Amino acid sequence: MIYGITLILLSIIAVPSLILAKKPNAKELLAKVEPYQGWIGLVFCFWGVWGIISAVLNIGWLTTAPIWWITLLAGSVVEAGLGFMLGFALMNKLFLGSNPSAKEKAANLREKIAPKQGKLGVLGIIVGCWMIAASFLFTV
Repeated sequence: MIYGITLILLSIIAVPSLILAKKPNAKELLAKVEPYQGWIGLVFCFWGVWGIISAVLNIGWLTTAPIWWITLLAGSVVEAGLGFMLGFALMNKLFLGSNPSAKEKAANLREKIAPKQGKLGVLGIIVGCWMIAASFLFTV
């Protein structure tokens, strides 16, 4: 359930235009979170990668709980992707600061996936809600 809740929160941070269209006064709250967006993205990227590794390590769940395994994998992939998008600038600064070719490759990757951030954010909200529901429906 915690994966679902955090995925929904991450998706809300990643798609502020959706929230602002529904609630204009949410701009203040999102402005308070903005300085920490890079760190939030970095943490969630690593947490999403850890979820992917965890899903692969628990591949035996495919025989006992296939829906939950697929849910865990999908949620982790979306979380890692949104985390990468939000934390890209900080990751670039921390990890790729001295390697210009790696910086260029990372920038190219970011350019390819940046237009999909809105769709990925909406998908994150949907998958997050499903993860919460699945945690009540399917126990592992």
